[in-house]
Amino acid sequence: MRYLWSIPAAVVAWFVGGFSATYLKGLPEGTTYFVPPRIDLVVLGGFAGGVLAGLLIGRIRIAVPVVLIVAAGMWWLTGNSFGERDLLITLLVASALGGFFGALGTRSSVAAAFALALPVAWTALRPAEQLAEWRWLWQLSGLLVGAGLAVLLYIACWKRGWRSVGSWIPLTGFYLACFGIVASVRLVSQSTGKPMDAVGDASTEAFFQSFEPLLREYWPWMVVGVLLAIPMVALKLRALPPPPPPQDPYADKSNDAVLSDDLDWIDQEEPRRRLLARRQPAS
Repeated sequence: MRYLWSIPAAVVAWFVGGFSATYLKGLPEGTTYFVPPRIDLVVLGGFAGGVLAGLLIGRIRIAVPVVLIVAAGMWWLTGNSFGERDLLITLLVASALGGFFGALGTRSSVAAAFALALPVAWTALRPAEQLAEWRWLWQLSGLLVGAGLAVLLYIACWKRGWRSVGSWIPLTGFYLACFGIVASVRLVSQSTGKPMDAVGDASTEAFFQSFEPLLREYWPWMVVGVLLAIPMVALKLRALPPPPPPQDPYADKSNDAVLSDDLDWIDQEEPRRRLLARRQPAS
């Protein structure tokens, strides 16, 4: 019965959370900045949608085939030809990996939080590229960075509660590293035709140089994100029903089943005693 609602919900989650291939037709050529044009939505969108679908389904052997079918079906429904093998294979691989990590997250949601860190980091800084002249740009980008961190910390504690708080420090570090990954990949995409050694050195330098402005500009928002995640987890745990009491192993057994074999005589019926006749005195 669980799969009657989880599979349709996973399809919707892949479509909404992963942006889906539907949006590829209506986007201009220059609006994306991952390696080739439009492949950012294919990689990160399919991956993020696969993670959400895997979290809802909870079984790897069911989640991976479902997201593969959904990804291929949406690719065909949007009018894309199966001849574009590179984008199609990228979408299928990203969705399958996302479904795998999402299904692993049903046991420990920390894995799902680490898997979602890169798509969240990519989404957090994307408005900054489109609204360079807006005066509230620092507030918007900082709000997205802090909200993304709060969501990741909340997902990490989804299954095990406060026992997963120890993962917040490495998760925050990986979240920061994802901003460097996005910056380095963006530089690689803009360095077509250059020598590989120069591109590699520039991408490595961009990776390490992205941390200083990020921490300098948005550290107050990240602190707010951590402070926001604490009541979110507390409210989530408070809303859960109390755990059921431990089951009594002798609940369906009678008291006789607990007694040892040496005490079986207690329940046995005593034999009827026969009184001997009074002995007559010989006189």
